Amino acid sequence: MTPRVWAPAARSVELVLDAVDGDGTVQIALERDSGSWWSATETLPAGTRYRFAIDGTVAPDPRSAWQPEGVDGPSVVVDHDTFTWSDHGFRAEPMGRAVIYELHVGTFTTEGTYDAVRARLDHLVALGVTHLELLPLATFDGRHGWGYDGVALYAPHPAYGTPDDLKALVDACHQRGLAVLLDVVYNHLGPVGNHLGTFGPYFTDRYATPWGEAMNLDGAHSDGTRRLIVDSALSWLRDYHFDGLRLDAVHALLDTSAIHILEELAAEVAELADATDRPLVLIAENDTNDPRLVRPVPEGGLGLDAHWCDDVHHAIHTVLTGETDGYYADYLAAEGFSVLVRALRQGYVYDGRWSPARSRVVGRDPSALGGRNLVACIQNHDQIGNRARGERLHQLTSPAAQKVAAALLLTAPFVPLLFQGEEWAASAPFPYFADHTDPDLVEAVREGRRREFAAFGWSPDDVLDPESEETFALAQLDWREPATGEHAVMLQWYRDLLALRRSTPDLLDDRLDVTEVTADEGARTVRVCRGALTVIANLSDEPRSFAVDGTEVLASDRPESLAPSGAGDAPRCLAPMAVAIYLAV
Repeated sequence: MTPRVWAPAARSVELVLDAVDGDGTVQIALERDSGSWWSATETLPAGTRYRFAIDGTVAPDPRSAWQPEGVDGPSVVVDHDTFTWSDHGFRAEPMGRAVIYELHVGTFTTEGTYDAVRARLDHLVALGVTHLELLPLATFDGRHGWGYDGVALYAPHPAYGTPDDLKALVDACHQRGLAVLLDVVYNHLGPVGNHLGTFGPYFTDRYATPWGEAMNLDGAHSDGTRRLIVDSALSWLRDYHFDGLRLDAVHALLDTSAIHILEELAAEVAELADATDRPLVLIAENDTNDPRLVRPVPEGGLGLDAHWCDDVHHAIHTVLTGETDGYYADYLAAEGFSVLVRALRQGYVYDGRWSPARSRVVGRDPSALGGRNLVACIQNHDQIGNRARGERLHQLTSPAAQKVAAALLLTAPFVPLLFQGEEWAASAPFPYFADHTDPDLVEAVREGRRREFAAFGWSPDDVLDPESEETFALAQLDWREPATGEHAVMLQWYRDLLALRRSTPDLLDDRLDVTEVTADEGARTVRVCRGALTVIANLSDEPRSFAVDGTEVLASDRPESLAPSGAGDAPRCLAPMAVAIYLAV
């Protein structure tokens, strides 16, 4: 590697090397080009530890590929060409056939490493998912955390393993037919180890985010910030063979440029996909219900492939739990079934409607979209973790209610996303946890979580300590559970639903305008029709009778699994909180 760094306002830049014999450091002056970049003539071999000194202030490389000693330690050179890949010819399933499985490396196993995830891949293949989505890996402060406060945007978190360990995980996924997505955070950096301001105007005070300083995407010298972000994304896709990225909270990427940073990113990712002959996808997290994110650029869009659609989760969650605090106020149980119908039919509940929780109109018409453009879930890291105790859906309701929710999700026209352990109703919660090293920050995080949860009516005494080692340990999955009792029953339910999804052409038709959804709010029943397939859900506490033409192929109130029960020519009595699925003969 030839050292090079962007520092537009610097008067001097030096390369600071750890001496080979471990005794002291060596400093080498860098030369400035005609613009804002400084470079050295030396080539650093893999394993070299180095930093930069900007006008005397020493900090890690903003583009560091490896921070084994943490966010404030030296950067280490990585030669990405030395890893031997065996995934040549692998192609990810298209989004129209995708089933995403979101996991957090640190809690997916008790070991909390890439190698330990690799040992569990056969479980995911048998489950029937097509894509793994890893929570953020960019190096962050402390040993464990969610990863959304990363500061080294090119360097995988050292507590999980080495860069080659991460590559081995991706390679193993590809060998098993699994694509791998990475969650990346470009709207802010974490509060500890954030050295970007030493090098240049990476941040702006013209905008603000809830999590920290906003990135400078459209002000003076913003080209350096934009290049840092785009090159980081390309590095994960090129050097680690990720098949796509999930872009955190893109509504906080505040950019008035003629070419929005997301459009620029999409264009360069498309070029990399062409150059490597691999399909690559970009999925945005966004709370504005704006279809322009995924429309092609010639049609006035930004050219992304899909975005998260939280309305589906909120509608199902509110109907099942009755919760109406915080943002759930927009999905009040009083109109829950009409909200649920809209969510299951088109994804967006707020499609240009007045939002009581936000006191403004939210969203626009999604009718031009396909289901492949909308990623939906009944659980994810946010919706579980942003609770006082990190409870999962079955812990808030019942396993029966989760089965109904899973059937509604996995027979819907959207791209379904599952969260780790959901498939067996894991007992482990997923509360927010962190491991900050600054005592003042530790207390600030604790107090911030208490204030945030007050909006949901939760007592501060109910909030798990986010900085406690015990809170982190609670979130680790127990891999003895999937083979036992009700956990095994739930796992089989998910496997059967995913098998049905794969084998039923109408479930792979993602046209929103051919999905029919009706509801009887008084009876608390919902009927979804997808071509030859009909889903009947009873969300009440009483049995409900109905008739439907077709063969019952799956039902949550029967012990049989995917066993036809004959044509539905006689009324069927569906148990309370149960769902049945029929295929027309």
